[in-house]
Amino acid sequence: MRALLQRVSEASVRVDGAVVGQCGPGLLVLVCAMPGDTSDTAKTLATKVSKLRLFKDDAGKMNLSILQSGGSALVVSQFTLAADTSRGNRPGFSGAGNPDEAEALYLQFAQALRDLGIKTETGKFGAEMSVGLTNDGPVTIWLDTGAN
Repeated sequence: MRALLQRVSEASVRVDGAVVGQCGPGLLVLVCAMPGDTSDTAKTLATKVSKLRLFKDDAGKMNLSILQSGGSALVVSQFTLAADTSRGNRPGFSGAGNPDEAEALYLQFAQALRDLGIKTETGKFGAEMSVGLTNDGPVTIWLDTGAN
């Protein structure tokens, strides 16, 4: 699985003008399932996200995890993270997981975050979404499980 994490002071996702998911201070996680990913991959990624020290401690250093900071997460499916731009000017997305399996893994990832104690909301898989965020820092981290 591939994920792009953004530390945010707030984030929300809308479908047809209605908010379907949001978070306060915490992480916006754009996530893409890749061929070869499994439910174990989703759990491994969630564990990594939960432990990354991306939040400031009292001294202003990035020493706290989302769990330690009490932050929440907004998880949004983003198959374009699998873009292949090596040929021509139009990205290819054959590196993304098949939609049925990808949706299940996306939901398993979000549930794994919840199971770890992180308040987590999601977007709507496969929908045309509008994502708004206020990046805090900015802090943006790329994660790749390397399962593919």
